[in-house]
Amino acid sequence: MGNVGQYRVIIRRLIQEYAQSKPSHGDIQVEAILDEANDHYELMYSGWSGYYRIHGSVIHIDIRDDKVWIQQDGTEDGIANELVKAGIPRDRIVLAFKDPELRKHTDFAVA
Repeated sequence: MGNVGQYRVIIRRLIQEYAQSKPSHGDIQVEAILDEANDHYELMYSGWSGYYRIHGSVIHIDIRDDKVWIQQDGTEDGIANELVKAGIPRDRIVLAFKDPELRKHTDFAVA
């Protein structure tokens, strides 16, 4: 298994771990989307919290050109740090949710 194969295993495991935790309030469904054929991984919340509709991506990660692109990170501690702890090098992780000009000031990949 090459680097991308290892990235898939790590991302899938982290998404599945997050999917085990249900929000503490509201009637919220947690959905893990693991599309390895297209290297698209997402954790979605949908449901209701009182009168408020909840629907959105909590975590959205894609693998493109042998890099891990974090499109959305709604985690408390930052999914990028968890990916690094799990073995993905910082220079292979793109914080896609940040402006491209700001990315160069991080210790992660620019693109």
